[in-house]
Amino acid sequence: MRTTTSGKRSGYLSWDDYFMAVALLSAQRSKDPNTQVGACIVNGQKRIVGVGYNGFPTGCSDDTLPWCREGDFLDTKYPYVCHAELNAVLNSVPGNLNGCAIYTALFPCNECAKVIIQAGIREVVYLSDKYAVTDSVRASRRMFDQAGVSCRQLEPAHATVTIRLTDDG
Repeated sequence: MRTTTSGKRSGYLSWDDYFMAVALLSAQRSKDPNTQVGACIVNGQKRIVGVGYNGFPTGCSDDTLPWCREGDFLDTKYPYVCHAELNAVLNSVPGNLNGCAIYTALFPCNECAKVIIQAGIREVVYLSDKYAVTDSVRASRRMFDQAGVSCRQLEPAHATVTIRLTDDG
């Protein structure tokens, strides 16, 4: 733990790294065996107002619905899974999301882009754009551009964030 001459600790997380770490921690709740995505919504006062992760709707069994990525549409996860961004909006503190930012592991799909725009979120901060060439993400970018939602890929200052849940060592 480093300190500066004023006694303040250095090396602490930036706001961007902190909020992205919260999104990634939320992703750890996902039961999807292939993709874990989390999202964190932050207001202008740097307060977290919503978090979410990808999973099935409340009351739908993650033991009986499929987690497959391929096969007949109804035998895959795609018609059932709620994305992290949607869940973050739905789980948000009641009130206004106008002007908020959303931190998410993956650049949002077109369906989540619609929700983000309709909620009034003005900034998308993402880590990965691995689906950039898909029609879904291309549609998202088109809608974000037209709606004036800014998007930026986070270059984290910290490559890792370690969380210890016990005092063992």
